[in-house]
Amino acid sequence: MNTSTAAAPAAAVADDKRRRPLVRLLLETPEVGVVAACVVVFVALALDKSSFAGAVNLQGMGFDLAQYGLIAIGESLVILTGGIDLSVGALLGTSVILMSWFNVRAGFPPVVAILLTLLIAGAVGLIHGLAVTRLKMAPFVVTLVTYTVAQGVTLAITSGTSITGIGGTFSDLGQMYVAQVPLPLILFVVVAVIAWFFLERTYAGRQVYAVGGNPEAARLAGIRGDRRIVSMYVTSSLLSAFAGILVLGRMGVGSASGVGVGWELSAIAAAVIGGVSLVGGQGRIIGIVAGTILLELINNGLTTLQINPNYTNIVLGCVLGLAITADRLRARSIARRG
Repeated sequence: MNTSTAAAPAAAVADDKRRRPLVRLLLETPEVGVVAACVVVFVALALDKSSFAGAVNLQGMGFDLAQYGLIAIGESLVILTGGIDLSVGALLGTSVILMSWFNVRAGFPPVVAILLTLLIAGAVGLIHGLAVTRLKMAPFVVTLVTYTVAQGVTLAITSGTSITGIGGTFSDLGQMYVAQVPLPLILFVVVAVIAWFFLERTYAGRQVYAVGGNPEAARLAGIRGDRRIVSMYVTSSLLSAFAGILVLGRMGVGSASGVGVGWELSAIAAAVIGGVSLVGGQGRIIGIVAGTILLELINNGLTTLQINPNYTNIVLGCVLGLAITADRLRARSIARRG
């Protein structure tokens, strides 16, 4: 009797000790907040507008999510190394024009046009990485130059007019459905899974975190930080071009009307909202995906509620400001505990 009575409080204390770390872990995990925000925003919009949760609208969000999500992942990989890539949006727009020009004006098959564009984008990323690692140039400056040049190239090639008559392969990639699920969304999920596996299940991925978190410690540990940084810039540029394939397929024309301009802000916002630290070394793919979903829910929700689209950037800026503030507060808290 006495033994069982004494055992009960002991068991309760043990259970409480097991629960506390879990609760604390959830509270300190950035992804929990953004995932919860996604659920709350989705439910609120679905209750207010029944069409928001309709199949047609969800499919449309799937297309948008794939486009923004791909460049968000690429941007995040660069940020994890302690850098920044301001060219992802402009490079996406230039990739759309390059593929259109190669296919229509130069007469190359769609597959060749895609490969040539990916090759050019990869070379741009390589230049970014080498400029940052070998020449010690600031990532902000290097990618800002590409941002400006890419916009100039787009206008120079098209003279401000759209390129029509692209091959059907692009439409197949950008508009196809698989069991009512947009193919671009499936491709985005595949890329996200590959990125997750690389960062969390490979030695090279852990080196990316090490380089971004403490470059000097990584160097002393024998990690080839320059290689990791260069590879992330190349990957970011390639993902921008890959997203350009989906955008071109969805539009059906090589448009020069500002495609991709400003998307770098959405990519950075998705990364920071998802828990990626702007100083590098912190962040996970699940958070990046959740951050992208939250931004898409907000953008689509404003449209569904028929709110003036001019307010979209205001909302995006406020969300980004809150995310950056939260990032700095979280960094301070970690520094104090350390």
